[in-house]
Parts: sequence; structure tokens; C-alpha cells
Amino acid sequence: MSFEELRASVTKDAAPPASLSGALRGLWYDARGDWHRAHECAQEDAGKDGSWVHAYLHRKEGDQSNAGYWYARARRPRPEANVTIEAEWAEIARALLADATTGRQ
Repeated sequence: MSFEELRASVTKDAAPPASLSGALRGLWYDARGDWHRAHECAQEDAGKDGSWVHAYLHRKEGDQSNAGYWYARARRPRPEANVTIEAEWAEIARALLADATTGRQ
């Protein structure tokens, strides 16, 4: 799935595509404004990808301490203060989609 297809599915589909990982489902629900469902998906994905989405969600929520914990678990740096939530969402989505395409985890 491409980034553009993911973004389009957020507005046209009633549910996330079945092929999405838990972390990508979390981003899908977040883009639809369902933070709690997104958080559940991130929690269900115990790997680094789920931790990265989990970190992003807590950053978005404003819980910087909790976000820091999850960035560390994901082995990802916390974005600079000038990086918008929207830009981080896109960065994570593109990275996870690229990993899914190449089979990296």
C-alpha cells in the first residue's frame, strides 16, 4: 500500500484495510480522530513500530513524559519541537509502509 492509498482509505473506508499492521491501524484510526482506538492498536503491537506510534500518540496528547518512554522503547528520537504532529504522522506512516513493502520489521 502506498502512502496516498493509506490517506485515501482514511476518508473513504469504514474500517482500516485488513493488510495493515497494528501500528499502521493505529495511525489510520488517529487520522480519523479516534485517539482511543488508535492507542489500543498501538498497545496491541508490542514491537518497535507499535512503540513508535504509541510515542506519537502520547506526544499528540501532550503527555511528553509518557511519549519519551515510548520513543525510547521504539529506539526513535523525539521529534524537534518545530516538527508538527501532522508531519510526524506522515513520517511514521511512510516509514512503516516502506518497511511493510520490503518485509523489514
